[in-house]
Amino acid sequence: MIDLNSYTHTGIDLPGGRRIGHDASLFIIAEAGVNHNGDLGMALDLVDVAAEAGADAVKFQTFLAEHIILRQAPKAQYHIDTTGPDSEQSWFELLKTQELDRAQHEAIMRRCAERGILFMSTPYDTPSVDILDELDIALYKIASTDADNIPLLRHIASKGRPMILSTAMCAMEEVVASVEVIRKAGTGQLAVMQCTGSYPAPADQANLLAMHEIARRCNVAVGYSDHVPGGVAAISAVALGACCYEKHFTLNRNLPGPDHRASLEPDELKALVRDLRMAEQVRGSGSKQVMPCEVENRDRLRKRLVAARAVSAGTRLTADMVTAKRTGGAGLPPSRIDDVIGRTVTSDIEIDSPIGIKQLD
Repeated sequence: MIDLNSYTHTGIDLPGGRRIGHDASLFIIAEAGVNHNGDLGMALDLVDVAAEAGADAVKFQTFLAEHIILRQAPKAQYHIDTTGPDSEQSWFELLKTQELDRAQHEAIMRRCAERGILFMSTPYDTPSVDILDELDIALYKIASTDADNIPLLRHIASKGRPMILSTAMCAMEEVVASVEVIRKAGTGQLAVMQCTGSYPAPADQANLLAMHEIARRCNVAVGYSDHVPGGVAAISAVALGACCYEKHFTLNRNLPGPDHRASLEPDELKALVRDLRMAEQVRGSGSKQVMPCEVENRDRLRKRLVAARAVSAGTRLTADMVTAKRTGGAGLPPSRIDDVIGRTVTSDIEIDSPIGIKQLD
């Protein structure tokens, strides 16, 4: 297993002293995405839900439909399953209903500032990159669908802002190439997320250990963008060293739209954030040591050397004269047995009495 702390990645420094990196606490991104359905009121409610859940950031998506899709482009199957066939509403028409204009972005960012949660967004086209730059976004999140979009990656990286890159549907060499493009174009602060591009994603295809290959090959902070139902993948990702984590959420899974069905509801998001914080605590530092809560039990439960029978002063101790029993802390630990055998006792020792170093010559 790779020690993710052994790499010299810079991580990402954010406003307010926050940081994304393996030397910082887990950074949790609540992915609102397009679950606002184009409605500002819903978007603001999503900010509130993410803040109340304890997430570090809430992420939206910024795009202009005419810049990212052909009008006749067919829907993905999961879009058909959730929003109906192209004959009822094309993918282009669906995306038009999910756009957020500049004024709506500004209102969402104000609410984020009021609630003390970081605003994030994924730009899908160059005009949207520029809008977010003008709005002074803290960092860009790159969707897996654009992980190989070199022109867009270069444009985003040229802004010099931190970036998080998702890598669903990518082979390792594609990830390496994209990271190289981003760095050469001007972004030094970068994190990369393992992700599986299926909605929902099968647990046996989450491939969380790919985080370690990404860290090794790209020397970056790594995280996990989670599409697996339930919380097992989330907890496992933290245990394996993810420094950032992302999950979709919604106000109500029964709302119309493509992503609601595969998203967490407010209570589930709050519970997941709580569990992730606990998982981070459980993971620990990786340094094996006696924990503060163990000290009393260590003395009470560990055995100490005692006399197996009465021993008179001047007697040279042999193995059959010494045994180990729980004493509550008095006496030498049995790990010191070789320091005891063959030594001469300086005073009488009664049976079951602890043996200390001062009793030996």
